[in-house]
Amino acid sequence: MSTGAEALFTETLLLLGGAIVAAPLFRKLGLGTVLGYLAAGVLIGPIAHLISDAEDILAVAELGVVFLLFIIGLELKPTRLWHMRHDIFGLGTAQVVLTGLVLTGACIATGLADWRGALVAGFGLALSSTAFALQTLNGNGEMNSRHGQRSFSILLLQDIAIVPLLAMVSILGGSVEGDGQSAIVDIALSVGAIVATIVAGRFLLTPLFQVIARTGAREVMIATALFVVMGSAMLMQLAGLSMAMGAFLSGVMLAESSYRHELEADIEPFRGLLLALFFMAVGLSMQLDVIWNNLAVVLIAVPALMAIKALILYGLCRLTGSGHDDAIRIALLLPQGGEFGFVLFTTAAVAGLISASTSSLLIAIVTLSMALMPLASLVTRRLIREEAREEIEEDFEGAGSDVLIIGFSRFAQIAAQILLASGRDVTIIDDSADRIRQAASFGFRIYFGDGCRLDVLRAAGIERAKIVAVCTQKRETTDRIVDLIRDEYHDVRLFVRAYDRVHSISLRKRDVDYELRETLESGLLFGRRTIETLGVSQDEAYAIGEDIRRRDEERLKIQVADGLHAGHHMLHNRPVRPEPLVKPKRATALPEAQGAGAEDNGA
Repeated sequence: MSTGAEALFTETLLLLGGAIVAAPLFRKLGLGTVLGYLAAGVLIGPIAHLISDAEDILAVAELGVVFLLFIIGLELKPTRLWHMRHDIFGLGTAQVVLTGLVLTGACIATGLADWRGALVAGFGLALSSTAFALQTLNGNGEMNSRHGQRSFSILLLQDIAIVPLLAMVSILGGSVEGDGQSAIVDIALSVGAIVATIVAGRFLLTPLFQVIARTGAREVMIATALFVVMGSAMLMQLAGLSMAMGAFLSGVMLAESSYRHELEADIEPFRGLLLALFFMAVGLSMQLDVIWNNLAVVLIAVPALMAIKALILYGLCRLTGSGHDDAIRIALLLPQGGEFGFVLFTTAAVAGLISASTSSLLIAIVTLSMALMPLASLVTRRLIREEAREEIEEDFEGAGSDVLIIGFSRFAQIAAQILLASGRDVTIIDDSADRIRQAASFGFRIYFGDGCRLDVLRAAGIERAKIVAVCTQKRETTDRIVDLIRDEYHDVRLFVRAYDRVHSISLRKRDVDYELRETLESGLLFGRRTIETLGVSQDEAYAIGEDIRRRDEERLKIQVADGLHAGHHMLHNRPVRPEPLVKPKRATALPEAQGAGAEDNGA
């Protein structure tokens, strides 16, 4: 093994080992996994010097933020994003502009740089960390709360602000005329990239996933999902926007796709691992010598930065309609510096707007403010008044309904029509691309996903479902899904389509709430219509059908308790052929019923 490969292998082991030790330890201490990852990074890098190439690791780890924004985009259909426009362009713009100007004034007053460098530093510090904020919201289950949505709107506007901020660095660092034209070209390229992403997402991605899904190869589906996320991110980066913005837009374009839940389940493991790596890379990149040499400045600057941003955020949120608790939550969620500040300060140093030492100091301040975020979360709990928290309606575009149907078989199609006709919202998942496409032509909305996978079930909203209807075609698939749900979600009500009588008995032993053989009701109705045609009155035919149904149920209960052959007389270890059923007035109830039932052996 080459030296480079050995170093890569060793660094990977160190990072994984650090995550394995730090995350459970800090969670046990109540400090959260994020602070654990940061501490592990600081210990491995700046203190022990076991890893030195922090910048390279950070560049790779930023994909965790990219994947996080993609998954969030999957939860936001375009219409919902449109409803958020006032918070995005109103509250978000106000936060960036006002905070940037105040921090610019602070930088000039302290003599950190001249007005040009102070302008870059002030607006760079006005940005917040998307990774830290969204990880906190997701971890607390607050992404769909009012304050969660307003926080996300601010972060989204900050990502959009990256283009004009980089243009500002170019203009301030050179001639206004030449760079002014360059800025116009950059903005045009950015708009073109956004339009291209929207068009591709609208017209190309769903057909692409339909083709891939028909192959039946899950690894190809995962590869396609990664390609779409990373490809859109790269397109935006080439256009001067953030990679996270590209991933977010592609997620939004797929928010109404039938493959949304499958994509979310496929991307989730990569997101979690890379996001943990990102936080560790932030710890690795902390410049302890810069902090130590400027300790007095850092000790003043970090809390001052966080206090200024928090106060401005609180004031703006209150002015725009948020209650005290929501304003506090937002203010103490976004007071830290952002990861994009690293890029902005480095670019400004290259352009000669600030010195290299000032850039390092600003980066150290941003990094330390990130490290203090778990403490801000603790302060939040003390400042909120626990007033009734306003929640916005969760909108998962079909997911999270009262009823989750797994498998869109012919049986499920009939059942779904009744549910939809009653005005119920139903989430339906199926793993057949052809069936999804065919159902769409009839107006059914189905999501692509494998019901045997717990991550897909979670993404489809099983935790919010009141009833889960398992209507898959294969008995073994149904059993696997039922066992999985019973193990993980004991309280969910399970309604299951049974393949035959033996399967019904098996399902009852699994403690499902309701099961029905797919042929029972249709067979009873068919028989009733037949004898009616032969001259039996409708009332008598109905009575016969109901008697058969009753005796069948009694027989099933006995067989669940005592076995399939309960009540049968055994002859050479084989059940004798049951006596034929007779009309209700001649029926002798249970003893005869125990031996009756031509379907006992599998009908």
